[in-house]
Amino acid sequence: MTTSEPTTQAPTAAVTGERADILESLAKQRHFLAFTTRDLTDDQARQRTTASELCLGGLIKHVTEVERSWVGFMLEGPSAMPDFSAMTEEDFAARADTFRLLPDETLAGVLADYEKAAAATDELVATVPDLDRRWPLPKAPWNEPGAEWSVRRVLMHLAAETAQHAGHADIIRESLDGSKSMG
Repeated sequence: MTTSEPTTQAPTAAVTGERADILESLAKQRHFLAFTTRDLTDDQARQRTTASELCLGGLIKHVTEVERSWVGFMLEGPSAMPDFSAMTEEDFAARADTFRLLPDETLAGVLADYEKAAAATDELVATVPDLDRRWPLPKAPWNEPGAEWSVRRVLMHLAAETAQHAGHADIIRESLDGSKSMG
């Protein structure tokens, strides 16, 4: 089984200005991430090609989960996310499957799920009343205690994280079969 080039859907509401810029940035980074999976089989999407535990299907799953988590945060605040500071090694080990394309999962399925998550994020960008709405960050060893992020800051973080993982994906893909996203 192969996949065709993934696409992203525009939000239903027409947006302009800063919101349009945010949507364009997210769409560009999502495109490069998903594009690295073009024409791969499920087995290829599961394959680790570097010293890292990462695989292409797992990266798509991870970014999907990240988008959903942060959408929850933008709508409900830190209660929508886990208390990472209270997680045990076993909890983190259980989350490791979010970085793998499991035997019962398909690349087409995780890409479709990613598109749904992206559409929900895009709809939020188009409709959230205030990009300046702030929430305290969830408890996590990597978050400064008492720090707050606005909806705008979360969206910037999503674009940056997606771009970072698109770079990871490009290295994994090039190691897999020599294909590159650019160049």
